[in-house]
Amino acid sequence: MASEAPQPERGASFLVTLLRRGAPALATATSELSDEVGDPTPVRALRRISKIAGPVDSTHRDGLLLRAARYVAVVPLVYRLFAIPGAFAVYVATRGGTGAVVVGAIALVSFVFSAYGVWWLLRSAPFKPRGAARLIAVDVAFTLLSPVIIALTVPNHVYADALLVPAKQLFGEVALLTLALGIPSGLALAAASFPTRLLATWLSSGHVDVSDAVGTYPAMLGVLFTAGGALVMIGLGTRLALAYGIRNGRLAERAQQHRLLHDTVLQTLEAIALGGTEDPGRRLTEVRRLARAQAMEVRQLIENANADRAEAGSRPLGEKLAALAAEMARDGLRAQLVVAELDEDTLSEVRQIAIRDAVREAMRNTMKHAGTDKVVVRVEERDRGIAVIIRDHGTGFSPDTAPAGFGISESITARLGEVGGTARVESSPGSGTRVTLWVPC
Repeated sequence: MASEAPQPERGASFLVTLLRRGAPALATATSELSDEVGDPTPVRALRRISKIAGPVDSTHRDGLLLRAARYVAVVPLVYRLFAIPGAFAVYVATRGGTGAVVVGAIALVSFVFSAYGVWWLLRSAPFKPRGAARLIAVDVAFTLLSPVIIALTVPNHVYADALLVPAKQLFGEVALLTLALGIPSGLALAAASFPTRLLATWLSSGHVDVSDAVGTYPAMLGVLFTAGGALVMIGLGTRLALAYGIRNGRLAERAQQHRLLHDTVLQTLEAIALGGTEDPGRRLTEVRRLARAQAMEVRQLIENANADRAEAGSRPLGEKLAALAAEMARDGLRAQLVVAELDEDTLSEVRQIAIRDAVREAMRNTMKHAGTDKVVVRVEERDRGIAVIIRDHGTGFSPDTAPAGFGISESITARLGEVGGTARVESSPGSGTRVTLWVPC
């Protein structure tokens, strides 16, 4: 009998998964993410949180989030880098040189472990879970053995003060395990520290002191609660940010698709609909040419969008606009291009492409509405950015009686707004139109 494929573990709460498994559970944050989480409609806070903390697929692994989750462990390690030398300084100030060699050695080893852990987490090499497990095991063993070493080597009358250094190590380790592996791991270390503390007290004084062993638990539980709260805030904040990012990404993609349709298919359909007075046979040939060219353009956009963008991005802005002017000339619009001397690295690829596409839309508007076949395109540096002015001497229009349509508001203004630029359209009846585009360098 064939074995069935294991079914993914669905329905587990993201909040429960996060508290049980620690920061690595952030890798599941993108799974089962409902549209309600990123809905900007105001709702009660508890309802929003319940949606964020909703079910996830616990078998899902987002590689980028999994790699980013390791950086959470840097916080308790950095805490130890400062707290343990500080605790040792307090001990020396209080007890002088008595037992300072052993306590200083414990502090030094802890500092080295913490510094190495920070370096290991922040290095550029691939993250290896097995290596992380070995490091944590060594660190936990050192944390549990430190009080015993102190008890065996320092005089009894300085024992309580000397334990301040291992206590800081223990607090940092509890926070580290809680963040990196979840609350159960933090609780397990807290529980394991009780018998070792009893043993250390017995070795130092010759008798078992339960009150001394439990004396650190209020502070330890405070650390555990704080680390758990930080884990929850990081997890819920990450999932909310992902939901908003996914939603905004979809909206941006939809707007881009609308612009693409407007700037390609719709423009061709409008050109066909304009008609003409020429011979019907010639008109049919022209319609076929436009349809064939548009079909080729759409196919290229679908199949080679990324390659086309990369190739266009390899050319400077002046060449992009020159190619655009040649493209528009084939459709009957003569463009005079005036380009100032610009550094080829002045604008990023994204901003160059936004400028080029906005200029294309402005020139098409001239061809459709201005009643002229001439336009001047000037490129210059202005206000620590690049300005492109598209000027025609056509019929013009009144902005008060002819509000901006999709072409101006989306294909020009919104497109530049997405890259930090601006667009201004100036026109009046009989005086033509001036479109000024600007993007920062």
